[in-house]
Order: sequence, then C-alpha cells, then structure tokens
Amino acid sequence: MAILKFRVYFEEDDSVYRDIAVRHTQSFVSLHEVILKAFEFDSKHSATFFRSNDNWQRGREITLEKYDKAYKAEPLLMSDTTIGAEIKNPNQKFIYLYDFNKNWSFLIELINVSKEESAKLEYPAIVKKEGIGPSQYGIKGLVGDKLTEVEEKYDLSRGAEGFGVEGEDDDAHADDGGEDDDGSGEI
Repeated sequence: MAILKFRVYFEEDDSVYRDIAVRHTQSFVSLHEVILKAFEFDSKHSATFFRSNDNWQRGREITLEKYDKAYKAEPLLMSDTTIGAEIKNPNQKFIYLYDFNKNWSFLIELINVSKEESAKLEYPAIVKKEGIGPSQYGIKGLVGDKLTEVEEKYDLSRGAEGFGVEGEDDDAHADDGGEDDDGSGEI
C-alpha cells in the first residue's frame, strides 16, 4: 500500500509547515482532519481542497459538502474521493481553504511516495512540525478575558514599577525621606 507524504505550508509564511503521511486509499476527509490537528484548529468551519499545478492555480474542487455557490464544474466530495485518485503527477499540489470567513489558506505538496508503512504510525500521521502555526482565533480568542485580568493585575506598561524606562538610573528615583508626592510630608 502506498504511503503519500505531503508538506502542508501555511500560505502566509512558508517557513511554517507540517509533514503529513497518509495512505493513498484514505479520503480527503482524513487529510482535512489531520491538517486541522497539525495546526491546532478546531473543525467547526467549512473547508475545501483544490487540485493545483506548479503555479498554485486552482483546479478541480474537492469539497467537504456542496455549498450555495456557483461551480464551474461539479465538485468532488471529500468523503467520496480517495487521495490517491487525485494524484496526477509525482509533485502533485493542492490548495486547502478552511473557514471561508477567515480564509485560512494552506499549500500542500506531495514530497514523497513510499511503498512501506511504518508500524509505529497510525495513518494519517503528522510526522514533522516546523515553525509556530497561526492562532486560529488570535491571542484574545485563546485566553479570553484572562489576558485583561493579567494586564489589570500587573501593570505591564512602560515605566511602571519594575518595568522602568530603559537606561534610567535606579538611584534617580530613590526615596527622599518618605515624603509623599504632593510634598505635604504626610505618610
């Protein structure tokens, strides 16, 4: 059974990628799910693949479900389409779009075909991670109101206690006998 190894690049930064190994008989749903897992995305949104050429032009669409839009050609369904059936050349490329509102875009390139399975892996498998992937919902979405709580609890602004302006001499702010800032002498 052929094992296909794909490199999945985050389109906005090709130094961020994941290598994924799948059986040629697995469906595009399996590839879709392992890409989401590899980049730590949830599976709440719509997704589609496009077969592509070397210039990353979109070709035949392989979609999670048929959406309300006009298609040039009837799309294939991920659940009905095996990955091996869409490999047309040894350097096959696909474009993967996730969450049509945010338009997360990933470039997928076939980098290896092997005849031997690894007994140590459960396919599909993430075999390599490079770079820090994008945050699906941004920092706020990941930590919610906790970020605000931290900012309020610890004044992290420049010049706050313990976070002085770079280059300032600590002795310049030495206490001058316990007087208050208003000069009244009250403690």
